[in-house]
Amino acid sequence: MSRSVCIEVDNQYLHFSAAHFTIFTATERERLHGHNFTVSAKAQSELQADGLTFNYQVLKQCLRDICDSLDEYTLIAGHSPHLHITEEGEYYAVTFNDQKMLLLQSDSLLLPLHNITLEELGYYVIQRLIEDGLFEKLVISSLAIAVASGPGQRIISVYQP
Repeated sequence: MSRSVCIEVDNQYLHFSAAHFTIFTATERERLHGHNFTVSAKAQSELQADGLTFNYQVLKQCLRDICDSLDEYTLIAGHSPHLHITEEGEYYAVTFNDQKMLLLQSDSLLLPLHNITLEELGYYVIQRLIEDGLFEKLVISSLAIAVASGPGQRIISVYQP
């Protein structure tokens, strides 16, 4: 008999505040604005003979570290085909549709994403967990990461190692 368990991690401290803009087309984007994003996870694993699945404190700490690394920054889609990004002194010069925005480098993060959307942020969190070696440390058969930008607006990205 399978003894599969789903562990949900949805703690208050799994959040970050960040500014961003979503790009819709080569000529249309949102205005720069911010959200209080939340992150949660559901991990599927098998119950072991000792009554444990895995040490989910490790998962919680990894998620907390990712949230902390994004907190209070302007997030910039570093791989967007619609942005031209250069460095001008202490600023990133971000050009979109012939409009140039100067953003302090110390207040901004260039992320390896095509757009700053909930979908891309979900993928980013999973990529960071993979890079941090989470799946080598823990026996997880599938992981669902939810990222929300407010009540009622959430995506769920699923990864199966």
